[in-house]
Amino acid sequence: QLQASGGGLVQAGGSLRLSCAAPGRTLEIYFMGWFRQALGKEREFVAGISRSGGFTKYPDSVKGRFTIFRNSAKNTVYLQMDSLKPEDTAVYYCAAAERNYGPWVFRENEYPYWGQGTLVTVSS
Repeated sequence: QLQASGGGLVQAGGSLRLSCAAPGRTLEIYFMGWFRQALGKEREFVAGISRSGGFTKYPDSVKGRFTIFRNSAKNTVYLQMDSLKPEDTAVYYCAAAERNYGPWVFRENEYPYWGQGTLVTVSS
């Protein structure tokens, strides 16, 4: 399964980098996504990256602040989060699907593989 890490407490305006690893799996065969779920809210898509790493997708709420990228040598996918806001506070999950990019990437039920989640708390 996937292993997400890197969450923590940060002040508004700060940065965090989340990692998603998959011991025993080659992440290059998967489209990778990051989702988040704030308390009392539905899980939402925040970033996705194609198998090759050449294509990324973000919702407007994080575009320009979050960056998803791969390190194939480390078999890890990262989510770099800059200029964090209190509204970014949530549990963040990485997810994987062995598919090419399409309209499906925004739907959590299209991803068969999930990490356990890592908590990000942004203080004001």
